[in-house]
Amino acid sequence: MKAKTMIGGMLAVAAVTAGGLWKAAVKSQTPKKIPITLKPPMPFEDVTFDSGGGRVHGWFIPARADIPKPWPLIIIAHGWGSNRSRVLRYARPIWEAGYALFMYDVRSHGASDPVRAASAYLFRDDLLAALQYTTARPEIDPDAIGVLGHSLGGLGTILAVTEGIPVSAVITDSMPSQFEVIVSSELRRRRLPLFPLAQLIPRIWFWRLGESLKSYRQREPVMMLNERRRGMQLPMLMVHSKGDNFIPPSELEYFMSKADPPVEHLWVNSGGHSCSEEDPAFWDTVIPFLQTHVQGRSKSNDSTIASS
Repeated sequence: MKAKTMIGGMLAVAAVTAGGLWKAAVKSQTPKKIPITLKPPMPFEDVTFDSGGGRVHGWFIPARADIPKPWPLIIIAHGWGSNRSRVLRYARPIWEAGYALFMYDVRSHGASDPVRAASAYLFRDDLLAALQYTTARPEIDPDAIGVLGHSLGGLGTILAVTEGIPVSAVITDSMPSQFEVIVSSELRRRRLPLFPLAQLIPRIWFWRLGESLKSYRQREPVMMLNERRRGMQLPMLMVHSKGDNFIPPSELEYFMSKADPPVEHLWVNSGGHSCSEEDPAFWDTVIPFLQTHVQGRSKSNDSTIASS
């Protein structure tokens, strides 16, 4: 009788523990939807487009009135648990430099439709859909589009590059490179213990995605990017703050150690995960990079058309 009672008690504890683990996994895979609190300080258009069977909400910001059409465009992709209003910090300097802008809420973020299980793939797929939408707009030069992705928006951009996205240049800011860092950073954000959750929760994440954790590990983004970049010429600039206490600077060091061919990079001295643009070195590097590889390409296209 005592043995049966003990076994029953152990099974009850296991069930409670499993239930708690499942809830923790679902919670950590569900971004907190932060409302849109700011709007662009320049004229803009509210837009929606489809991605993965859901509706994505965004802003299209026309270039300055003195910029001739078709305009070069920069797409700005936010990170996990963020939204388009929280990356407005990038908008004005780029707009003033002569670009149209496109910003959107990844699904399960901001005003966009929710999904059952969010992941880095969501950021990739919504960027691909955003590109399909923007390249169809007649006022945009489809051969002069750049992407600036922050944090997981940067990783989603890299995953999209491995799919062969038609862009002129890519900038990442404070991007995670290793899956283990993504897991540990999110668990710390949720104030959940790393052990044993860092080993158990990812398996639930991928089960909910219908994916294999093992196959994901075998498709390391930097290695997939290396294979893609050998067959294309895509200028890339990777930025990371030395004071980032959420996604550590070692993530850029890791990426650089594996990147082949090497990728242009910039260290900034701002003191957090979402403030690289506060260092003047950020804009001193980013704007010339865009002018060379995105706006410069647009002007080259204009010259070619004029001489033909």
